[in-house]
Amino acid sequence: MNIKEIKELSVKFTKEQLELCILQTVQEGKNECEIDGEVMEVVNTLAKAQTVRELMEQGMSQMEAIRELARRIRQVQGAE
Repeated sequence: MNIKEIKELSVKFTKEQLELCILQTVQEGKNECEIDGEVMEVVNTLAKAQTVRELMEQGMSQMEAIRELARRIRQVQGAE
Protein backbone atom coordinates (compact mmCIF):
# COMPACT_ATOMS: atom_id res chain seq x y z
CA MET A 1 0.00 0.00 0.00
CA ASN A 2 1.57 3.27 -1.13
CA ILE A 3 0.48 5.62 1.65
CA LYS A 4 2.02 8.71 0.05
CA GLU A 5 0.10 8.19 -3.19
CA ILE A 6 -3.15 7.45 -1.33
CA LYS A 7 -2.73 10.62 0.75
CA GLU A 8 -2.11 12.76 -2.34
CA LEU A 9 -5.07 11.30 -4.23
CA SER A 10 -7.46 11.66 -1.29
CA VAL A 11 -6.72 15.38 -1.12
CA LYS A 12 -6.54 16.10 -4.84
CA PHE A 13 -9.77 14.37 -5.95
CA THR A 14 -13.33 14.02 -4.70
CA LYS A 15 -14.77 10.57 -4.05
CA GLU A 16 -16.83 10.95 -7.25
CA GLN A 17 -13.74 11.79 -9.30
CA LEU A 18 -11.92 8.80 -7.83
CA GLU A 19 -14.89 6.56 -8.70
CA LEU A 20 -14.77 7.85 -12.29
CA CYS A 21 -11.04 7.11 -12.45
CA ILE A 22 -11.70 3.56 -11.22
CA LEU A 23 -14.30 3.05 -13.96
CA GLN A 24 -12.00 4.54 -16.61
CA THR A 25 -9.16 2.27 -15.53
CA VAL A 26 -11.32 -0.84 -15.72
CA GLN A 27 -12.91 0.10 -19.04
CA GLU A 28 -10.05 1.82 -20.85
CA GLY A 29 -6.88 0.90 -18.98
CA LYS A 30 -6.11 4.58 -18.22
CA ASN A 31 -7.68 7.34 -16.16
CA GLU A 32 -7.89 11.09 -15.59
CA CYS A 33 -6.27 10.76 -12.15
CA GLU A 34 -2.92 10.34 -13.90
CA ILE A 35 -2.02 7.01 -12.28
CA ASP A 36 -0.29 4.39 -14.37
CA GLY A 37 0.51 0.76 -13.71
CA GLU A 38 -1.14 -2.64 -13.69
CA VAL A 39 -4.93 -2.27 -13.84
CA MET A 40 -5.59 -4.12 -10.58
CA GLU A 41 -2.87 -2.17 -8.76
CA VAL A 42 -4.26 1.16 -10.00
CA VAL A 43 -7.85 0.21 -9.10
CA ASN A 44 -6.65 -0.91 -5.67
CA THR A 45 -4.88 2.39 -5.01
CA LEU A 46 -7.81 4.47 -6.28
CA ALA A 47 -10.30 2.51 -4.18
CA LYS A 48 -8.18 3.02 -1.06
CA ALA A 49 -7.90 6.75 -1.77
CA GLN A 50 -11.66 6.89 -2.30
CA THR A 51 -12.26 5.24 1.08
CA VAL A 52 -9.90 7.69 2.79
CA ARG A 53 -11.64 10.61 1.08
CA GLU A 54 -15.08 9.35 2.18
CA LEU A 55 -13.89 9.03 5.77
CA MET A 56 -12.41 12.53 5.63
CA GLU A 57 -15.73 13.88 4.37
CA GLN A 58 -17.36 12.23 7.39
CA GLY A 59 -15.14 14.31 9.66
CA MET A 60 -12.00 12.24 10.20
CA SER A 61 -8.56 13.73 9.77
CA GLN A 62 -6.49 12.26 6.97
CA MET A 63 -4.35 10.28 9.41
CA GLU A 64 -7.42 8.93 11.23
CA ALA A 65 -8.89 7.90 7.87
CA ILE A 66 -5.69 6.12 6.86
CA ARG A 67 -5.57 4.28 10.18
CA GLU A 68 -9.20 3.25 9.71
CA LEU A 69 -8.41 2.01 6.20
CA ALA A 70 -5.51 -0.03 7.54
CA ARG A 71 -7.74 -1.45 10.29
CA ARG A 72 -10.35 -2.48 7.72
CA ILE A 73 -7.72 -4.13 5.52
CA ARG A 74 -6.33 -6.08 8.48
CA GLN A 75 -9.86 -7.13 9.44
CA VAL A 76 -10.57 -8.48 5.96
CA GLN A 77 -7.20 -10.23 5.77
CA GLY A 78 -7.83 -11.83 9.14
CA ALA A 79 -11.17 -13.20 7.94
CA GLU A 80 -9.57 -15.13 5.08
